[in-house]
Amino acid sequence: MTPLTRRHVLGAAALAAASAASAEVRAAKPFGYMLNTSTIRGQKLTVEEKVDIAAKAGYDAIEPWLRDELDLLPAARLKDVGKRIADKGLKVESAIGFAPWIVQDDAARKKGLEQARRDMEMVLAVGGTRIAAPPMGAINERLADLGKVADRYAELCRLGAKMGVIPQVELWGFSKTLSRLGETALVAIESGHPGACILADVYHLHKGGSGFGGLRLLGKASMHVFHMNDYPAEPGRDKITDAHRVYPGDGVAPLVTMLKDLHAVGFRGLLSLELFNPVYWKQDALKVATTGLEKMQAVVAKAMG
Repeated sequence: MTPLTRRHVLGAAALAAASAASAEVRAAKPFGYMLNTSTIRGQKLTVEEKVDIAAKAGYDAIEPWLRDELDLLPAARLKDVGKRIADKGLKVESAIGFAPWIVQDDAARKKGLEQARRDMEMVLAVGGTRIAAPPMGAINERLADLGKVADRYAELCRLGAKMGVIPQVELWGFSKTLSRLGETALVAIESGHPGACILADVYHLHKGGSGFGGLRLLGKASMHVFHMNDYPAEPGRDKITDAHRVYPGDGVAPLVTMLKDLHAVGFRGLLSLELFNPVYWKQDALKVATTGLEKMQAVVAKAMG
């Protein structure tokens, strides 16, 4: 692996300090709450309307998508969106990107890192601090050498430290690469980068077959954002899709135990409501956002009670 320079370490340390400060602000409650904009994607709202809904519903932060959302906006409007987010008292603790940083082909990976740089610029423009780094480009291909994947993630982290945005290596349960928590944790650990961290998700832990017990082995620095949702008993893991995600507490996931475990290992980050349910997309967006927050808070109350 390429050795880290002093600048990379200091950059990562500054980002970690910002994360710690953000967590301190939320010290009065166990977790913060964030709205992932996929939850209300089907209502075909503007980015500004989604920001207003997140604020009105009572969230601490908003998690926008870059694809088909922020990437459609000119630079001036991006800055206006960032100001609107701040004026509403929200933060962008994470954003969803799809840069193919993981691919084996050197030329394609170079282009992927160029896309990651552009994505990070958009995240910065709206006041963001983190970006999702899923295994885009290796969904249908199993990359067996996770040491090389860790090197590629380290390269992405070095870019992030330079830009001021933290890439979160993301678990995707349906992918042939990084479908399990253990694989994702290995990549984060073996990257050797001080800013390395994981982005996990209730649905993806189930879909990929990891289960939830492994979360007990993670430390407080390993995750800053966790995607919250639930899933029904049927269909089974082999046939379940993103569209089957339901509100936290409305399915069969062991959320109470999971949240207890997360809290016990020191996680004090953001629970981000990420749903893709077409039934919810037909409903009033504010009602969906508000209901989702209330259901997350109810599950947290049971876990912390």
